[in-house]
Amino acid sequence: QVHLAESGGGLVQAGGSLRLSCATSGSKFRLNSMGWYRQAPGKQRDFVAGITSGSDTDYADSVKGRFTISRDNAKETLYLQMNNLKPEDTAVYYCAIVVKHGSTWIPGLYWGQGTQVTVDS
Repeated sequence: QVHLAESGGGLVQAGGSLRLSCATSGSKFRLNSMGWYRQAPGKQRDFVAGITSGSDTDYADSVKGRFTISRDNAKETLYLQMNNLKPEDTAVYYCAIVVKHGSTWIPGLYWGQGTQVTVDS
């Protein structure tokens, strides 16, 4: 029943921008904390940004100051605005329902299928 669908990825040059979207259905979106994660080939899936039901946010050090996570509860959609992109940002980006404990973000059972972001130097 729960479905998450990422979109907005693509190929950009270093210094460029992208806006990712995560459309959701089948969950009580307003009550969920949500997160963005990314995974490069052969590497683990890492936390990028999170937002609580109260719209408190947190970011990985590697993206802080460049990325902005936001949510539209009326549209049940999660966003990630990515500015000043770097080649190291190249990865598949996933959205997920998460739980925040203190400063720790814990993914739940539900993930999107991912959207590819490629940044050329």
